[in-house]
Amino acid sequence: MGSRQAGPRSVKLGVTGGIGSGKSTVAGMLRQNGAALIDADAIARSVTEAEGAAIAALRDEFGPDYITDGALDRARMRTLVFSDSTAKQRLEAIVHPFVGREIAHAAAQAHRAGHALIVFDIPLLTESPRWARQLDAVLVVDCREETQIQRVQMRSGLTADAVRAIMATQSPRATRRAAADLVVYNDGLALSDLQTKAREIAVFFGL
Repeated sequence: MGSRQAGPRSVKLGVTGGIGSGKSTVAGMLRQNGAALIDADAIARSVTEAEGAAIAALRDEFGPDYITDGALDRARMRTLVFSDSTAKQRLEAIVHPFVGREIAHAAAQAHRAGHALIVFDIPLLTESPRWARQLDAVLVVDCREETQIQRVQMRSGLTADAVRAIMATQSPRATRRAAADLVVYNDGLALSDLQTKAREIAVFFGL
């Protein structure tokens, strides 16, 4: 489905879930059903790529060793975040304002294009209090922790312990579910079943 002429206020739907839950898959399916999609992770990557908006500030804060070929050295930064309790806050204090401005700009563009539903794919939605004020509803894609580990291992080759370490930096399942207006339980579902659920959600929001 295409976009409408600008008019009524767009509904802003946050989509989140733990790593390996399938949240980005669901967000992409909503886009296929006519929603505008804003990918917070993709925006965060863009501001930390070579010549990205956050690079100068990151170099000043962490030093040149954390910048490789003009871009943030993600592997080195990930190691630092796990070993230095302050590094994550320092990183986010730099990156989040840039990401926030880009998200706001993309949302304004989607509204002007007349999209009835704007989907925000936000991995750490429940970790930040600011999103509750900006969204009309939250969709959580949920599954068992064992399923998360299996999926991430299959696609990344990480060890189970490495996946658990990433999961430990994210909100617990109960916290995400408590913040949800809608929950998709994505465990044992065929892709076609997930597509059906995404279509039902799209229809619910007027697409």
